[in-house]
Amino acid sequence: MPKAQDVIDMENHADEKEYVLKQVAQKGALLEFASEELRNDKEVVLEAIENNPEALEFASDALKGDRDVVYESVSQVGWTYCYAKENLLEDRELLMAGLRQTGQILYFATKKMRADKEIVHLAVQNKGIIVKYASSELKNDLEIGLAAMAQDKSCYPFLGADLKENEEIKKLL
Repeated sequence: MPKAQDVIDMENHADEKEYVLKQVAQKGALLEFASEELRNDKEVVLEAIENNPEALEFASDALKGDRDVVYESVSQVGWTYCYAKENLLEDRELLMAGLRQTGQILYFATKKMRADKEIVHLAVQNKGIIVKYASSELKNDLEIGLAAMAQDKSCYPFLGADLKENEEIKKLL
């Protein structure tokens, strides 16, 4: 399949900051075709993310470890949390911002975060079945179980054994 003209143009001007800024402001995904240097330029990457939060995928590894850059993306689409570098994975506020968009990202959270009741509660309110990635303790927490079941009854098999025997939970089946 032939390349789109905007991709060809971007590749031909990949090192020209002003050109790249203008293009990613209109189509953030074009960041993929910018030079390595410009994919490591915070101004360029933030401009791309403003247009398309998913453009975080094409940012340099260094900027995937920059809280401001990752927050801009994650707070808009959530799932881009999967691109966050290890140094950001204990950032509770960042994770919460993403969970407000999609509970699915609990999958990428650290064990410590999966044991945080407020974090897990927010996740299961968005996607009940994600309770399967909660800590063992929280899989048996009534408040978590009720929130998960209210969102998606198919989460039942992933609840803790004690919680599966709870009358309030059984009533929701």
